[in-house]
Amino acid sequence: METELRQQKKRVDFDLSDFTEDERAEMDKMYEESIKNFSEGSIVPGKVLEVRDTEVLVDIGYKSEGVIPADEFDDMSQVNPGDPVDVLLEDMEDQEGMVVLSKRRAEQKLKWERVLSILSEDSVVEGLVKSRVKGGLMVDVEGVGAFLPGSQIDTMPVRDTGIYLGKKFEFKILKIDARRRNIVVSRRELIQEDMERKKKDLLTTIAVGQWRKGMAKNITDFGVFVDLDGIDGLLHITDMSWGRIKHPSELVSVGQELEVVILDVDLEKERVSLGLKQKSANPWEDVDKKYPVGSRLKGRVVNLVPYGAFVELEQGVEGLVHVSEISWTRRISRASDVLAIADMVDVVVLTISKEEKKIALGIRQTVENPWDGARERYPVGSRVTGKVRNFTSYGAFIELEDGLEGMIHVSDMSWTRKVNHPSEVLDKDAAIEAVILEVDSDNQRISLGLKQAQDDPWSSIGQRYRIGQLVKGKVTKVAAFGAFIEIEEGVDGLVHVSQISEDRVEKVGDVLDIGQEVEARVVRIDAAERRIGLSIKAINVPEEDFMQQTGDMFEGLKPGEDLVDLAGAFDEAYGASNAKQAVEEWHPGDKGDSDNEDGNN
Repeated sequence: METELRQQKKRVDFDLSDFTEDERAEMDKMYEESIKNFSEGSIVPGKVLEVRDTEVLVDIGYKSEGVIPADEFDDMSQVNPGDPVDVLLEDMEDQEGMVVLSKRRAEQKLKWERVLSILSEDSVVEGLVKSRVKGGLMVDVEGVGAFLPGSQIDTMPVRDTGIYLGKKFEFKILKIDARRRNIVVSRRELIQEDMERKKKDLLTTIAVGQWRKGMAKNITDFGVFVDLDGIDGLLHITDMSWGRIKHPSELVSVGQELEVVILDVDLEKERVSLGLKQKSANPWEDVDKKYPVGSRLKGRVVNLVPYGAFVELEQGVEGLVHVSEISWTRRISRASDVLAIADMVDVVVLTISKEEKKIALGIRQTVENPWDGARERYPVGSRVTGKVRNFTSYGAFIELEDGLEGMIHVSDMSWTRKVNHPSEVLDKDAAIEAVILEVDSDNQRISLGLKQAQDDPWSSIGQRYRIGQLVKGKVTKVAAFGAFIEIEEGVDGLVHVSQISEDRVEKVGDVLDIGQEVEARVVRIDAAERRIGLSIKAINVPEEDFMQQTGDMFEGLKPGEDLVDLAGAFDEAYGASNAKQAVEEWHPGDKGDSDNEDGNN
């Protein structure tokens, strides 16, 4: 023991030989008494004995020295033997018999004790944001780390916490856990308290009609929320511009400073309605004077809808051009077929409604209407030439002049044929001659006739053919009830199945082929109905015998009576079987129900 005491005493800066035996005894007693006061976890004063490369040897007046790692010192170049240093006694003795000391933990404990002495829950402190951790940020408060949860950073959700690093803010202390040495702080609490204070101040002074500055805080489809420094007001999309905008972001961006007018204040619900367009005069106030009905203007297409196009005449004033007002002659289904956004167009003002803020515009009115004077230029009965432009199932459209078309119905394409589709007779882009049948300028329709421009072969059919006459022709069509024979261009006669052969014919196609040349005798002529009845088997009967045997039979037939009935009567005269069948397909000059189809171009 004596040896240890001597070794300890040699480390201090005085010599025990200078003292008397009683004094040395008293000092030994005091030294032993001081050793008893050392306890783990306490902070004790010490002195630097030696500075090494990676550690510092420190004497705390205990039986052995302690070693502190070099990284616990801020600057090792400033550490010298003899320097005082406060340390935390972590362990009285390690495996090598030395005390375990920590300078860093001593500083932390001292800081924590100082913080506890000056801070309390709900107090406000300034702190520096040091780093990001899971769930939030770490803040240096008076040298002690405090936790700032992510939900307490701001009143709005924060996506990027990195923007707060290295910045100083004021924080409110939410919780202090002395045992765990844990502090939880909030920035949001202070922001909300400040907002509530500003809101109360603002609501006592705000009034309708005031102009106030604010910042665009959030943008939605229906408007912009503006921070008025105390309360958020809504700037609705309809109050942003006198003109049409599709989305508020076209005029405003987040963070932009705005000057807005107070339109309405609801103190009970703490709601404020704002306006931006009111900064400029309402362009609709004198719109009827600036754009009188009938005036011709130039505007820009700003929006396209299926039923028309919106044209901007000036900022805040738009008019609608309906699809029906785009062209005099073309049928336009969608405005986008002929117009595009940003197109500059000439328009004419048709109507104005200041109350409803509506202007009807027309584009076609900027050019001459080709239908004006159409009756004079195309009198009924006159012959015209035109170009085939388009087909429908019921007719063909013929361009008579630029922007003016007429239509030929399928029933007016041939005197002799039943035309099922105009392509059977006409070719697109072909130049043709036609006759004006009707002009309806009000409904913008011109009816044309193709066959009327040609001679009607049936008008003189009685002069070219007579009953009993032998004729030659080619088979053009075969049906169940008989065959059609072209006896001249455009004129077909019908040979009923019963009149093909003396023998019974079950199927016409077994006896006659399309294109086959045959000889037949005329048994009936009906110019009014445009029908000629033929008989192949009657060619073997002498003409005088034919007329003698059938004379009475023909006198009893009514004009227009079906030729099949004639064939049946003819069979009866020659003893053949009854062959009454419908010949409904054979109506070369009959319009039928097709007259009811819309002939509008």
